[in-house]
Amino acid sequence: MALVEEHGRAGTGVISLQVLQEYFVNARKLGVSPVDARSKVELFATGFDVAVLEADDVLAAIDIHRAHGFSFWDALILRAASKTGCAVLLTEDLQDGRVFDGVQVSNPFR
Repeated sequence: MALVEEHGRAGTGVISLQVLQEYFVNARKLGVSPVDARSKVELFATGFDVAVLEADDVLAAIDIHRAHGFSFWDALILRAASKTGCAVLLTEDLQDGRVFDGVQVSNPFR
């Protein structure tokens, strides 16, 4: 969480619209109230640049999915990171240390 706070303060963080949506859905599954989950989404959305993708990005994510064999949803997040010029993508879902489309994957929980 310190890493997220650091990038929020520095204005260097980017979050995709998809990740905001996934946060809300998964927070609710964990019993977080809709009001509290919404507040957290709002905090992330105002504290980070939000990557919003278009149809061409969906097609690019399909190509990434096909080329690398990981889930379409992970490919979409990777596409958002690449499109916005992120050097590092923080995720536990992709192989730590690998570079895809110029974005290095880093597992913040390792």
